Amino acid sequence: MEYNLADLFESVVDVAPDREALVYLDHPGTGAERRLTYAELDAAANRIGHHLLDSGIGPGEHLGLHLYNGVEYLQTVLGCLKARIVPVNVNYRYVEEELVYLYRDADLVAVVFDAEFEDRVAAARPRAEKLRHLVRVGEGGSLGVPFAEAEAAGSPSRGFPERSGDDQFIIYTGGTTGMPKGVMWRQEDLFFAGLGGGAPTGEPVKSPEELAERVAAGGSGITFFPAPPLMHGTSTLTAFIGFNFGQRIVLHRKFVPEEVLRTVEKEKVSSMSLVGDAMLRPLIDALNGPMKGTDCSSMFSVSSSGAIMSETVRRQFLELVPNVMLLNNFGSSESGFNGTATEDSGPRRGFRIRVNSRTQVVDPVTHEPVAPGEVGRVAQCGHVPLGYYNDPVKTAETFFEKDGQRWVLLGDMATVDEEGVVTVLGRGSQCINTGGEKVYPEEVEQALKSHPDVYDALVAGVPDAKWGHHVAAVVQLREGAGRLSLEDLQAHCRTHLAGYKIPRQLVLTDTVRRSPSGKADYRWAREVALGAR
Repeated sequence: MEYNLADLFESVVDVAPDREALVYLDHPGTGAERRLTYAELDAAANRIGHHLLDSGIGPGEHLGLHLYNGVEYLQTVLGCLKARIVPVNVNYRYVEEELVYLYRDADLVAVVFDAEFEDRVAAARPRAEKLRHLVRVGEGGSLGVPFAEAEAAGSPSRGFPERSGDDQFIIYTGGTTGMPKGVMWRQEDLFFAGLGGGAPTGEPVKSPEELAERVAAGGSGITFFPAPPLMHGTSTLTAFIGFNFGQRIVLHRKFVPEEVLRTVEKEKVSSMSLVGDAMLRPLIDALNGPMKGTDCSSMFSVSSSGAIMSETVRRQFLELVPNVMLLNNFGSSESGFNGTATEDSGPRRGFRIRVNSRTQVVDPVTHEPVAPGEVGRVAQCGHVPLGYYNDPVKTAETFFEKDGQRWVLLGDMATVDEEGVVTVLGRGSQCINTGGEKVYPEEVEQALKSHPDVYDALVAGVPDAKWGHHVAAVVQLREGAGRLSLEDLQAHCRTHLAGYKIPRQLVLTDTVRRSPSGKADYRWAREVALGAR
């Protein structure tokens, strides 16, 4: 019995071919849209999969997806999986040097790219020695094969080689704390760790056949809306969760708050995924402004992964959309899903999560579980990745064997209490050592964002002659807010944090910089704080 993502998708297609699978709303305001049933999406994926095989790309070779959100993104991922070609996400904000690094590090032999990025692809291509096939999506440009032409040339039928649960899926990390790394997943492991075994909120399926049976018996009616870029692993996995249920996926090319809310109302969105306050706050602003009165009653959940929806922002959203569940999920590219935050998570008690049975807090050296209250690192066993592509050193540091099981050691520092609830302190790589005390930026950011005048904030450590490092806050004020002083902010934080965690430096900025998916850019925050010092 094996779980291959393409096989599973095809089994859903076979029992629900006429259900709507994918709705794509093009540039906001144009009114253009595409709607595909499961049968139509299956045929479209077959076409691109056959084109890639016919172009000489073989099973196990790597293809980069350098794209905005769109039908072509998911169509190409599915086409790759069908043809046993390994899909690799590419951050579309990368400039030439970063692209050269990723293209080479991932050993890409093909790239499907948006025409808007043609100049960057053309500049990086000569130094990516293995890259031999390009497919261009969208109008304009001249590099590579037009996507429509590639699609038309491929057969709409299946007829692919036999697949396996060992077939790979690579997710490149965001690279916000260093160079991005390619996490190598067996598809079967990703199905259970990242997609909940076909039932994220219930019992995993016991066989691929059971997945199809559940889809056939369950009917349609749920609409999933992954709002962040699909090149952010969580969004692609959210789409596949929807496919595993035989339900509908809605996509926008880019995140535009007003258009997101129009789509929620028009398409009766059930479940939206986003990334923290960076996406939830603009939705709140729109609901308080131009989109006031938008009907969001169809939504039963809004989930965040990769960044926390702070207590203050969650409360503001619930005042506007009172019946929705707000879920702060905890996971990573290296572990999939680990757990969900408790209701009492917040600046006072910390980011507390109820983890799954495969997750522990362990000593990073001995790999043994830590005692309640002691600080360790989050680790997960069972369905974990094979390692980092092209990086045996990092693989050896992060993955280990214990009690006959494969484990992954995450970068998140945490404690665990007597009831097994884990309090995540933050990434060890971002920990600030000030006067011998450890400060994790995430808890300070939660306190900062509870101030009524703070719109967004990042925290970094800055060298300090007296303390070794001091805590610096880079803050974006809410529109219309008065001038905020360091003393005002310190007084506010003292109601939430111990004295050594209080920021000793405040830098005001027009916009806090984050990745397209909303993740924190700590390198940028540190540079801003250093420059202002």
